[in-house]
Amino acid sequence: MIMSSPSPVRKRFGKYVGIYLAVILFVVSFGLGILVGQLIVVKRQITNEQGEIEVNKVINFNRATNRSDSIEFNQFWEVWDKIKEKYVSSKDVKDADMFYGAVQGLVYSLGDPYSMYLVPKAAEEFTKDLSGELEGIGAEIGIKNNQLLVISPLADSPAEKAGLRPGDKILNIDKENTFGMDVNTAVGKIRGEAGTEVVLTISRDGAAKAFDVKIIRAKIIVPSVTFSWKGDKIAYIRILQFNEDTQGVFDRYVKKSIKEGAKGVVLDLRNNPGGFLDTAVSMASEWVSDGTIVSERAGDGTIRDHATIGEHRLDGVKTIVLVNGGSASASEIVAGALQDHKKATIIGEKTYGKGSVQDFETFSDGSALKLTVAEWLTPNGKNINKDGITPDVEFKEDWETEKVGEDKMLDRALTLIVGSEFGKSTATSTQ
Repeated sequence: MIMSSPSPVRKRFGKYVGIYLAVILFVVSFGLGILVGQLIVVKRQITNEQGEIEVNKVINFNRATNRSDSIEFNQFWEVWDKIKEKYVSSKDVKDADMFYGAVQGLVYSLGDPYSMYLVPKAAEEFTKDLSGELEGIGAEIGIKNNQLLVISPLADSPAEKAGLRPGDKILNIDKENTFGMDVNTAVGKIRGEAGTEVVLTISRDGAAKAFDVKIIRAKIIVPSVTFSWKGDKIAYIRILQFNEDTQGVFDRYVKKSIKEGAKGVVLDLRNNPGGFLDTAVSMASEWVSDGTIVSERAGDGTIRDHATIGEHRLDGVKTIVLVNGGSASASEIVAGALQDHKKATIIGEKTYGKGSVQDFETFSDGSALKLTVAEWLTPNGKNINKDGITPDVEFKEDWETEKVGEDKMLDRALTLIVGSEFGKSTATSTQ
């Protein structure tokens, strides 16, 4: 955690040297065009005899060197000073909070719901998510058309048990209106210690009016992959997210399916919010023996193809993929690749449409920047970010009539996989 004092003349810990220098060098180079080689000179001007950064020197140095004809950057410092001088609780204003808030605002100005600056604690929580451990309600939250909404509740999570569904619009969090609220702020308010309660006001398509959903937070350990046999040797593999251990667990179940003579595979990607790109490429490659799995199109128009890799052990195995409006990101990469290469039949509802690439970089103080750097295209060039994945067989889940434990979409998939629509192939080992 950042320790900050109410006075700008108090000393900062040495570990923040990198952050302040980075900001200073950016501002100075912008205003004066200095060379990187002047770093040593800059550092000497903002450190004390013990070599520690002093915030007042940082502020004064920037004010002295920053001049710009194109923007009034001095206004930043004017606002900074007025806050410190006039804000009703100015004695409680902390420089670190103002600094982090300014950087968050910088990223927020991009207008991209998937780009965000995470303060150290938020960055730590984000890393825990990818490891499959968190405390909260167990739901992926996002923004679409400027509206905060549920992308997907995780299986068996407090969110799912409370009745949250993909596409639910979150109007209030504990009676606080979410209008204009960014994802990072919303997640911070929804999360909390296990056993505590959060109340979300939800607007749902088809519902006459908004309603409150009370959810008791819990410690959630999310298994990334589950496996079971269905019917006559149909391997049912559900991918809940693409995190650190997904590929290893998936590999184990692929081996099991082959060894025990699976006659087909149902790959369930419903309510899967995504995760690591490399894992998605490796997974889709099990079916695709040649060609591209997904392409990245950068802002300058250049395209980078991610080709299939590995042994392609499920190539030729009849496969159905289940998707819905909560299938996003890496889930859409896998579904799109198998659809375009005609390696599987996609059943369900149109996917979420989150097809952008985020670069995740951590800094010395534990904060992090998640920045959109490209868009994803399916092998046939479809823009996932705009279009999502349209299933080959439309099947809408009927939440109101399905009984507890009933899964009509899965039943439909099992009917298709043993029917005449598929060939006679069975899983064989290529090892």
